Amino acid sequence: MIIVHHLNNSRSQRVLWLLEELGLPYEVKRYERDRKTLLAPPELLAVHPLGKSPVIQDGGLTLAESGAILEYLAGRYGADRLVPASGSPERLRYTYWMHYAEGSAMPPLLLKLVFDRIETAPMPFFAKPVARSIAARAKGMLVMPQIARHLDYMEAELATRPWFAGEQFSAADIQMSFPLEAAAARGGLDARRPRLTDFLARIHAREAYRRALDKGGPFQLK
Repeated sequence: MIIVHHLNNSRSQRVLWLLEELGLPYEVKRYERDRKTLLAPPELLAVHPLGKSPVIQDGGLTLAESGAILEYLAGRYGADRLVPASGSPERLRYTYWMHYAEGSAMPPLLLKLVFDRIETAPMPFFAKPVARSIAARAKGMLVMPQIARHLDYMEAELATRPWFAGEQFSAADIQMSFPLEAAAARGGLDARRPRLTDFLARIHAREAYRRALDKGGPFQLK
């Protein structure tokens, strides 16, 4: 039995979704973020040395990193589903988007979250104007322009095909869901980019996506 160590409002929601798409049996062990720090609880350190989620256990294997987990599950249990054929142009795009999601799309979105929290964090009154000014300048000059560039890039890519790898839905779309959910929550993704908003609407309508929400609990990024 595959065990998913699932942290609320995290990348592990993608793992549950893939498992539902594949129709595999699995067990969910839930963990809750600290409400003040939003960090994972220390109990996860007993599962993996980094104390982060997602982590799966499959027999004697313990595996972290959502991209690695999706590739492992799709490769081992997918039976040629959700992964384009080896050697095809779709397979190359699939590999690209599997890595792009965390390697390129997520860093500016994470910086946006960090600077947003700096602006609202409690601190001595004399430090607030300085901290807020630095955070606002960093967001305005660097972070938001980078997010906009990535969103424009992804919007243009979906002009040529319905899914990120090609004509068929794949695990790359599951991997790409998290940065797009984060962009919709805090990165300015809205109706001005209709292909990306349509992508989100289409994945939200999938039965497996909804079943994963039932298993994982509420999923809301800030």
